[in-house]
Amino acid sequence: MERAVDTREGSQRGAPSEVLLSGDFCLVPSQKSNCVLSLTRGAELLIRRLDAPDPGNALTVLSLSDCVGCYAFQSKGAPQPAAAYFTVFCYPFRKGSWWDSGESRQRVAKTFCVSISDTAAENRGIAEAWAKKIRELSAPRMPKTEGPVYGLLSRPCQVMVLLNPRSGSGRALHLFKSQVQPMLTEANIGFTIFVTEKHNHAWELVREADMSKWDALVVMAGDGLLYEVINGLMERPDWDSAIRKPLCVLPGGSGNALAASLNHYDSKNHCFKETLLMNCTFFLCKGLHAPMDLVSLHTASGKRLFSFLSFGWGFISDVDIASERYRKLGAARFTVGTFQLLTTLQVYKGRLSYLPAEEQTSAPDQSSCPAKQHVQQDSFSNKKPVHLSSQAMLEDSLLVPFEEQVPKHWTVAPEEEFVSLIGIHQSHLGADFLLAPMAKLYDDAIHLFYVTAGVSRLSMVKFFMAMEKGTHLALNHPHLHYKPVKAFRLEPLVPKGFMTVDGEVLACEPVQGQIHKRLARIISGS
Repeated sequence: MERAVDTREGSQRGAPSEVLLSGDFCLVPSQKSNCVLSLTRGAELLIRRLDAPDPGNALTVLSLSDCVGCYAFQSKGAPQPAAAYFTVFCYPFRKGSWWDSGESRQRVAKTFCVSISDTAAENRGIAEAWAKKIRELSAPRMPKTEGPVYGLLSRPCQVMVLLNPRSGSGRALHLFKSQVQPMLTEANIGFTIFVTEKHNHAWELVREADMSKWDALVVMAGDGLLYEVINGLMERPDWDSAIRKPLCVLPGGSGNALAASLNHYDSKNHCFKETLLMNCTFFLCKGLHAPMDLVSLHTASGKRLFSFLSFGWGFISDVDIASERYRKLGAARFTVGTFQLLTTLQVYKGRLSYLPAEEQTSAPDQSSCPAKQHVQQDSFSNKKPVHLSSQAMLEDSLLVPFEEQVPKHWTVAPEEEFVSLIGIHQSHLGADFLLAPMAKLYDDAIHLFYVTAGVSRLSMVKFFMAMEKGTHLALNHPHLHYKPVKAFRLEPLVPKGFMTVDGEVLACEPVQGQIHKRLARIISGS
């Protein structure tokens, strides 16, 4: 954060941290603004203005936890030909206006002139030393966890950017150029951008691309494009290493559920649109990546898909698909779709079975090495398994073929009439829908919610209103059920409505899936 510090007598500020570097520099562009800079071991840059009119407000502190980059340079047209410079780029939180109690990141760039020596080389050396030490102290601190869980992108690095120009309200490309690209430059992150031209274009690109060219894959669109990327990676012969390439999501669509979830895990603050985009771009600039659970799904017709967000059937899925016609409205499309479908609540008949999270028997830990099997993707359909000799597939050890009954230690829900059913493995279902506030990136659980028949329209409205703050379970409504599970099977008794995976439509048919802990990696804030 950036703050002014009271240095007058009687200030309660504690003893300063150990000073690693200190020097007198000019603050650019005003060459007459002299200041003393101190760089502390506590990752703070102390800027003391020597010409401040009020000595009590002479000290400004920049926390390097907010710094995305720092570089040194020399300018040919500068007033002092031998001078060198270094610029610090920070994005501290600042409180909003009086009508907005939230906080958002704001860009702060400080440039300092080094003219200690008469020689350009010596000044450049001093500027480089400051820039290097600032970058070192700006590196994120690894969260304390058991085992090698978190990682950092190297610097400099190269990322592959996949962007859907038609996602959301159609402003993704403009936002990338105006907001994201400048921050990547400041953070010394190079990129190659691929603008998708058709459905499943990203799926095809990542399935065939040489992943060794990039340190991370960045998706700027809605959640659907990341769904394509993950499934494309899982179809590669080297899927087990490709899926561990760090992924990054920059919100450019209408749902932006994963981006909202990552922001929630880091700060618990609610933010939308450009503010959410800046936060997620800041995560990318800092380069911290964490594990992320994925769910492996099988359909009775033989499809195998991988999900990072959710599987749904019924009301919420119908809203997601029916509101596509209002895509230009951005996130407001879901509100419009919700009230349209509330006029005629539908009932969906099916059989739901699941393995409760607390009753899972001992199973291999996928966090270090995913289990594999030489079975084709349709091995869970009614066809006989086909053995492969070339590619090992990820094994779903908790599932059995559809023609078999679920294992005896599973639970079969007594209800068979549903209004809505969704299994989610992130906190948010949309930027303003906090469906599973208890969820984490790698908690090894599918958070299963379902609403049974008989619920009133008024109750559904209350659910959605409470969902904005994640307090819907506190309503204790008898028609709203929640179960954390490791695996599930859903068998529609009557084909009706839409099924969705990460917002993408599926035909209504039997589906089953299981969680895979820490299978992928995602750029995150914590």
